[in-house]
This record gives sequence, C-alpha cells and structure tokens, in this order.
Amino acid sequence: MGYDVHITRRTPWWVDEGEQITTQEWAAVVAADPELEMVQVARVSPRGQDAVLEYRHEWLAQMVTHPERDTHGAWLDWGAGQIVVKHPDELLLKKMRQIAGVLGARVQGDDCEYYDA
Repeated sequence: MGYDVHITRRTPWWVDEGEQITTQEWAAVVAADPELEMVQVARVSPRGQDAVLEYRHEWLAQMVTHPERDTHGAWLDWGAGQIVVKHPDELLLKKMRQIAGVLGARVQGDDCEYYDA
C-alpha cells in the first residue's frame, strides 16, 4: 500500500464518470517525451532484502532521467483511464504536471488535493 498521485481528467479521481486518458494518448505522450520510456516491467529490491519484487504492465513507463530511477523506480502506470504514481518526489511531480498539461488533465492526490503548478 502507499500514497498514490493521479494524472486524471476526473473530479474526483476515483469516480467512474468522466473523460478517460486513453492508452493511445498515453503511448503518444511517452513516445514524444525523451525523459519517458515504456518499460513494461518494474523490479524493486526492498531495502535490506535479497528478494526482488516484479510488477508487469503493458502501459508502465519510467522517467529515465530521474536520478533515483534505479533505486526508487520513477514509474508512471496507466490504468483505468488515468496515470498513477506511488509516492512521487518533487521532480516526478513536476514531470506529472507537464504530462497533465499535454493531456488536458490535472494531478490529484489520493485525498483529492491538486498538485497544480
């Protein structure tokens, strides 16, 4: 479990009604942005453990320019018409605001707060 921040066109983010971000739109944003890359597999080694957790998703992207991408991921995951990031730092929130601007969406936290520029 963790705190999610969403790039969404819905108000609030959890409602089923409202315009969705399509996979085609998401793929186009990733393809046009040199800081993003579709990765489809996320691997994480929990601190102090030898185990590696793996998450696979067709619409998973990574901010490849993020300085902590190898240790903390910097993953952006499309699902159910929105893009979700767990525990984004300020650098990733800035990128999320840029993406939201391209998509005509907003960045909203789990508690409905907006992360507008």
